[in-house]
Amino acid sequence: MPLTLSESDVLRPPRPSGFSSAKAWMRALELTAPITRNPERLFSSVIEQWAEATPDAPALLSDGECMTYCSLSERCNQCARWALQYRLGKGDTVCLIMPSRPEYMAIWLGIVRTGCVVALVNTNVTGRSLAHSLNIVSARHIIVAPELVDQLRSALPHVVHNARVWVHGSSCSEFDRCDVAIDHQSTESLGDVERPNVTIEDLALHIYTSGTTGLPKAANVSHARLMQWSHWFAGMMNTDLGDRLYNCLPMYHSVGGVVAIGAVLARGGSVVIRDRFSASQFWNDIVGWECTLFQYIGELCRYLLHSEENPTETKHRIRMCCGNGLRLDIWNSFKTRFRIPHILEFYAATEGNVSMFNVEGKPGAIGRIPPFLAHRFPATLVRFNHEKEEPLRNKDGFCVRTAANETGEAIGRISDDQSNPGSRFEGYTKSEETERKILRNVFEPGDAWFRTGDLMRTDEQGYCYFVDRIGDTFRWKGENVSTTEVSEAICKFPGIRQCHVYGVQVPGVEGRAGMAAIASDENFDFAGFRTHLHNYLPGYAHPVFLRICSDLEVTGTFKYTKSNVVREGYNPATAGGDAIYFNDRHVGAFVRLDTELYDRFQSGRVRL
Repeated sequence: MPLTLSESDVLRPPRPSGFSSAKAWMRALELTAPITRNPERLFSSVIEQWAEATPDAPALLSDGECMTYCSLSERCNQCARWALQYRLGKGDTVCLIMPSRPEYMAIWLGIVRTGCVVALVNTNVTGRSLAHSLNIVSARHIIVAPELVDQLRSALPHVVHNARVWVHGSSCSEFDRCDVAIDHQSTESLGDVERPNVTIEDLALHIYTSGTTGLPKAANVSHARLMQWSHWFAGMMNTDLGDRLYNCLPMYHSVGGVVAIGAVLARGGSVVIRDRFSASQFWNDIVGWECTLFQYIGELCRYLLHSEENPTETKHRIRMCCGNGLRLDIWNSFKTRFRIPHILEFYAATEGNVSMFNVEGKPGAIGRIPPFLAHRFPATLVRFNHEKEEPLRNKDGFCVRTAANETGEAIGRISDDQSNPGSRFEGYTKSEETERKILRNVFEPGDAWFRTGDLMRTDEQGYCYFVDRIGDTFRWKGENVSTTEVSEAICKFPGIRQCHVYGVQVPGVEGRAGMAAIASDENFDFAGFRTHLHNYLPGYAHPVFLRICSDLEVTGTFKYTKSNVVREGYNPATAGGDAIYFNDRHVGAFVRLDTELYDRFQSGRVRL
């Protein structure tokens, strides 16, 4: 149950749900304009100012601990002094491996004010994958929670740098106690003599890509970017002192760890942190903590929509939810069932310079860039060559912009304009990874644009719609098949809870055959499903193979992990007990795939 708050902590009545898109854009511009004019003002400075103005106001809350603005600021001071005591400064990286909790932010926020860079490590990776994450940032110190020590031990033999390990929270014979060392530091504000010279141009964080199809990359995130994200979203969401945001997303991610929290703390509100998403407890938490906002990502909304009815699901004070990945097929149902006044969908990437906001709440759209901001955030869609998996070039060697409703890759112009942090591309720790994301000589000699790797289309009103991730779209029967389009169509069939679509290679056949891994209710209606496919998709987009799973593996940010199912393909011997079916168009039914039929596929004796 939530901790009891004092009478002064009780939130004000909810604000009216009316929302002006024009005012949202203007607020965001006004809040971000001063950032580059005050280069020494970091996000920790913002916390200090709120600690002076409203010291007893709640900042970060959870079932286990609560921090007021005063206590958060004091803890940041202690963490900064801990880093200084061990001579940490610019060029040094501290890796943080901890579950989501208020202390998590206090640690990294304090350490980065010394000029150190904190790497927010995914708490789900182990062994060589974890070692890879530590190696690519050249970790000097590692702070780990007691419950994650075994995961770290599995990685240490493969770590190439001599990093000092600290455990945070309980005794461990191998490692020193980080929390005890921090407790011994002074809570007073850093004086001018001990305060390092750190500006918004310095790096603050390394945030990892999700690594759904391979090893993750570590994106560089400057203090300027932290300030830009926090204040831009604060303007878009119109946060203030009376807001309380519910955050059940992992804090090692840019949305759950920076955007959701920063947007509210920037304006003096409070954030409720839950370590993991729970569909059964979601609305109980929202109501119990009297939240006015919540952050969503990926399939979280779909999980909630497929969950059993909760008596509290419409008794909340929510005025808005903000996030990305809410698909058209569930948008209206989600908004109606849970009585959400406003949905603020957006598109962005941790390392990217392309961002769009659907402030009008247009169902299915990921956002747009209004004409009056096009010069400040230049982004466009360019035609794409699916065979080469790169933008199409004309006879002069330049890229070609798409027409309305034509699919293309989204790109954003890279600028070195110091007054516009949102237009930068700060890259990754590895220069070769950085270079792979830059498209050069796009519309004129010498220009440079960031490749999002995402295919989109834009309608006549300028709204963008996500089509697919490059590499997910595949060719079959001479057509380009969008995994997102197929997945959305499949999820409309009753009883299907989750779906992941991908292409698999079949010997002797060009292209890749579509395959869908689905998690469904019992007594799946195969005949009805085939009819459903005919009603919603062209024939070439129907999945050739179907894998029935009890559940689908996802990352901490609800992205499906593709590597295992793609590698296993349609081989029933490697499916781990899952049933594989072949969509036999000659028989007009799904046929259970056994070893004999699989061997016939491998020898090219099955007509597709």
